[in-house]
Amino acid sequence: MAIHQFYRLKEIIEKYLPSDQIERIHAAYETAKNAHEGQTRSSGEPYITHPVSVACILADLHLDYEAIMAALLHDVVEDTPVTGDQLRQLYGDTVANLVSGVTKLDKLQFSDYREAQAENFRKMIMAMVSDIRVILIKLADRTHNMRTIGSLRPDKRRRIARETLEIYAPIANRLGIHSIKDELEELCFEVMYPVRSRVIKEAVAYARKNRTGVVDRITGDITARLGKFNVKLVRLTNQQPAPYIIYDRMKTAHEPFHEIIDTYTFCVVTDTIDNCYRSLGVIHNLYKPKPARFMDYIAIPKSNGYQSLHTSVIGPHGVQIDVMIRTDYMDRLDDKGVAAEWAYDLKDDPESSIVQSKAKLWVKNLLELQESVGNSFEFIENVKTDLFPDEIYVFTPEGKIFSLPNGATAVDFAYAVHTDLGNHCVGARVDKMPYPLARPLMSGQSVEIITRSSAVPSAAWLAFVVTSRARSKIRQYLKGINDASAIVLGRRLLMHALGSVRIEDIPQADIDRVVMETHHLDFNDLLHDIALGNEINVIIAQKLMGSRMPVDSPAAGRYGKHAPVKGAFGTVVSFASCCHPIPGDPIVAHVTPGKGVVVHTEGCRNLKGSGADSCMLIEWDMEGCRGMLFPVLVNIVLENRPNILADLAGVITGTGAEIDGIKTEENIDGTTSASVTLGVQGRVHLAEVIKKVRIMPGIAKVSRQRQQ
Repeated sequence: MAIHQFYRLKEIIEKYLPSDQIERIHAAYETAKNAHEGQTRSSGEPYITHPVSVACILADLHLDYEAIMAALLHDVVEDTPVTGDQLRQLYGDTVANLVSGVTKLDKLQFSDYREAQAENFRKMIMAMVSDIRVILIKLADRTHNMRTIGSLRPDKRRRIARETLEIYAPIANRLGIHSIKDELEELCFEVMYPVRSRVIKEAVAYARKNRTGVVDRITGDITARLGKFNVKLVRLTNQQPAPYIIYDRMKTAHEPFHEIIDTYTFCVVTDTIDNCYRSLGVIHNLYKPKPARFMDYIAIPKSNGYQSLHTSVIGPHGVQIDVMIRTDYMDRLDDKGVAAEWAYDLKDDPESSIVQSKAKLWVKNLLELQESVGNSFEFIENVKTDLFPDEIYVFTPEGKIFSLPNGATAVDFAYAVHTDLGNHCVGARVDKMPYPLARPLMSGQSVEIITRSSAVPSAAWLAFVVTSRARSKIRQYLKGINDASAIVLGRRLLMHALGSVRIEDIPQADIDRVVMETHHLDFNDLLHDIALGNEINVIIAQKLMGSRMPVDSPAAGRYGKHAPVKGAFGTVVSFASCCHPIPGDPIVAHVTPGKGVVVHTEGCRNLKGSGADSCMLIEWDMEGCRGMLFPVLVNIVLENRPNILADLAGVITGTGAEIDGIKTEENIDGTTSASVTLGVQGRVHLAEVIKKVRIMPGIAKVSRQRQQ
């Protein structure tokens, strides 16, 4: 089998590599085959089949011979007696460094699995800084592992799939390699939610049976109209959303299944940018465009370099048509991303600079982040933040465009423009009006930063900035101040959290206790960490004062004496939208330095793997909860009959609960699934609501949704 796979690899590389480089790849294969002799995978196959398959994935992307050699050798240092120095002598520094970048740190000792995984990921990302091919090899490695994951234990499959979905698929997306990103998402979806994956696939197959006629008509209309206006059409394709994309849109955007599947998506590929805009005019002339549904990613590329025109129009029979318009060059970059540099020999092509420059800028930001974070866990969390795909576009007063993550603030914008601008920021004007630094920006706004030469970054900014660049620059400044200044800043922040209580009035025994609980050398060391954002001032204040915390203290919470939870420090508390905790649920607070406290249910899967040092056991204050309503999701399956939703709403409101939203979706069996967001007083109140709904005529099933 291994020989057969290597022949397949050879067939691919012979199409684009010279014979001398193919000979070097063959030599690397022989080294890997001999090193892995006798080793097998969990499926029982010879181990060498894995590195050869990884090399084939990279060869399909037309990567260079050094990357393919490193793919063949990527596990020899980790799993065999072969050393990195031996690889260096045999194949040179470049191949050895690529192998080192993807080699795990199994030979080092870590306190637990999470620490090992965090350090492995940090090492891999930092190796990517020096050579982008490291992450391409790792993505290919993870892709083949996901293709062959069936032989592993179910719990291990789910853990690997979750890690892939949270880290590797977003990295592939960030680098514009959508072919790998799409495959990883689908493979992970099948592993994590096999039933949901199967149900959606079956529903898609059923729904598409009657779509052929409409697709053919739209294809004919667009082709004919473009030809009439002499716009060159390279190709026109009808693109169907993958099952995972459908599931993600249903879960996050609450779009009904029928609405997603009834939207027709077409990609118009033409030859020039001028013809892209001409095609847009032709299509808007052919079909009526939907207002506020046009995006120009050619003039303003996405953060991963993606370029295309997006528009939505109303087609025949009133169907919605989403149209993407791009050049053939842009279409190829959309599939290969940064790998297109090798796939299409674009190293000296000035037009390829967008994707490459975006990737290099991201890698540069990772390097700056590495220099400022305290540990591997913090590094990973900040990288995850940068992987979020949602973006906004804001302007400088001079009209220069900056793309930022959704939720970014004026401080994030300031640091995106220049470090000095962020360090000396004291305020902002948005669209020529004063604007709070902590308020999220929106697309299209014009942002002007107000500076003062004597101003310095505030540790409080860490509570609301969202970009890793801003966070790293703030921490970098705070770490650069001398110990005495840091202690003074930490004392000031703690005094603010204590309100009317003076630090001098706190018993020394309480101070010593908190210093010991937080593992600091002394009180000044604790104050130093508060200044650097490693400790949250309101939490330390609460630890010092406990129930003696005065109402005027920020640590007492915005609810005063009637906070909904005890010990959660209202100024930084929020309730998780993933598990929707309500009074009566066992709860825990997850604490992240600089980000605050988020209340989850104890069983929330998003807390799995969180260390005990980042979680706090808290409890509901039932007195403080009185009169308050908390959001919770309820899933209801009901028959399709007239006025049933109105009857349902009447029963729910009759219990004293509030309906904040209803999303419905038709099932294959003719019933309707409704996801209802309710406001309830607690578990007892929710049980009453479910009991009343369950006995309604036409209700097949009702249950609380535990996790989003």
